[in-house]
Amino acid sequence: MLANGYIPISNQQLVISLSLVLITGLVSMFLKLGLVKSLIWGTIRAFVQLMLIGYLLTFIFQLNHPAVIIAIILLMSFIASREATRRITRTPFDPALLSFITLTASTFLVGIIVVAVIISPEPWYEARIMIPIFGMILGNSMNAVALALDRMYSEVYAHVEEVEQMLCFGATPWEASRTYIRRAVEAGMTPTINSLMVVGLVSLPGMMTGQILAGMDPQEAVRYQFVVMIMIAAAVAITCLLIVGLTYKKMFNDEMALVESMINK
Repeated sequence: MLANGYIPISNQQLVISLSLVLITGLVSMFLKLGLVKSLIWGTIRAFVQLMLIGYLLTFIFQLNHPAVIIAIILLMSFIASREATRRITRTPFDPALLSFITLTASTFLVGIIVVAVIISPEPWYEARIMIPIFGMILGNSMNAVALALDRMYSEVYAHVEEVEQMLCFGATPWEASRTYIRRAVEAGMTPTINSLMVVGLVSLPGMMTGQILAGMDPQEAVRYQFVVMIMIAAAVAITCLLIVGLTYKKMFNDEMALVESMINK
């Protein structure tokens, strides 16, 4: 039965959904993948985290204070920056701070344009709109940071001799590494570009699906989804350019040579 335009999910139906986890666990056991414990722990964590964030968002939406909203977004940016750089190894420095600056800058730049100019709620800082929009930007930009940084460092590590040779011939750090920087930006943007290519043909994005399930007219859901896709593409592009622009020089010292940690493999 519809309630406020959407079909509510009861506690009983929520429990039934766990049967899907059971199926996944049985497949893991049959193939001896050793993923059952991780699957169970991940399911428990997801349930607890989502329930907690549901109560928290209800409180934040009711409060709807700009200072609280900004604080939440900054916290989200911090968590995203740590997660984006956590698995990147053999870096000449800890990129977490620059990752935080990059993610925060790109998220606020694109997010404010989308919320205040395109969607234009009343008030413009409406928490119910700002937090989900900024969260989508951060989630995709976080992946872009991880992919771009990992690709840039791996490319330079794989071509140390070529980079050093160009530096010996008088090339600047940018000239010696720009080919690998371009590949890094391309790696960070590729998943988003691929999504733009197949959206509506291969997949219906989560936001659009959620709006349709909530009772929104499909044509309106499509409009919102298009804005979201373009928003994400712009944010990812800015994020990739900023992160490689801020970090590539860290691979070189004051004498414009590769730092020791980049040479010693």
